[in-house]
Amino acid sequence: MLLAGIFFAMMNVSVKFVPHIPAIEIVWFRSVFSLMFTFVILRQQGIAVFGNNKGSLVIRGIVGSISLILFFYTLQRIPLASAVTMQYLSPIFTTILGVFILKEKVKPIQFLYFAMAFAGVLIIQGVDTRVDPLSAAMGVISGLAAGVAYNMIRKLKTSEHPLVIVFYFPLVALPVASVIMYFDWVMPTGWDWLILLWIGFCTQSAQYFMTVAYQTGNLARVSSISYMAVLYALIFGFILFGETFPIASYIGMALVLAGILLNLRVKPDAEVDAKR
Repeated sequence: MLLAGIFFAMMNVSVKFVPHIPAIEIVWFRSVFSLMFTFVILRQQGIAVFGNNKGSLVIRGIVGSISLILFFYTLQRIPLASAVTMQYLSPIFTTILGVFILKEKVKPIQFLYFAMAFAGVLIIQGVDTRVDPLSAAMGVISGLAAGVAYNMIRKLKTSEHPLVIVFYFPLVALPVASVIMYFDWVMPTGWDWLILLWIGFCTQSAQYFMTVAYQTGNLARVSSISYMAVLYALIFGFILFGETFPIASYIGMALVLAGILLNLRVKPDAEVDAKR
């Protein structure tokens, strides 16, 4: 998971290095790389490419695409650490939506942790003038869409191979991005091509290491380690882009992380019953 976090961080940084390339275009290039790479692996392993539950797989692809597109837009509009912190609201939405999608139970104490995380976002948006309301809204919606996507992944985990779930993301994102990109195309030049290729490589590598981590490790511990990404974002943002924050912003980020990490420590009743 530490390796996944490093690759995700390098992906985030790379997106900020090409602010003149529209976010939807970056998603398109990323999807092309992922689609080809995942397709080759699926064929080599003899796995049915299109899976069994095509409807749920398409929904996962749609919400995943929405989440990534909005996340890339926020990366280009606001400081790196702020964008990453808002994206990491997704576990909160995953838990809440799990009540409706997977019929899971939420304990009362968890709502306190949810409120803590949202309060952190409000502080970040309120004290940092670089985080405008539109960017904040896109960041929150990105986290919400990711929450839906993670619930769909959990719903499909017993019936679909992980690589098939990964494959549907670029399969859906590519045609959507192609249509939107037609009206907002910027021709990459020089180093842009290498950076776009690097974004695709980093994303695919991060997805691979993250999948291995979730398949082989304790869910709560692995999830906790993933929040190192916010620390990476703070470090890279400061070194590469000279990004600094008022004290209140750091407090807001700490509240978001505290709310999410405390929520991860709460074991669902279903998990407790399963152990019994």
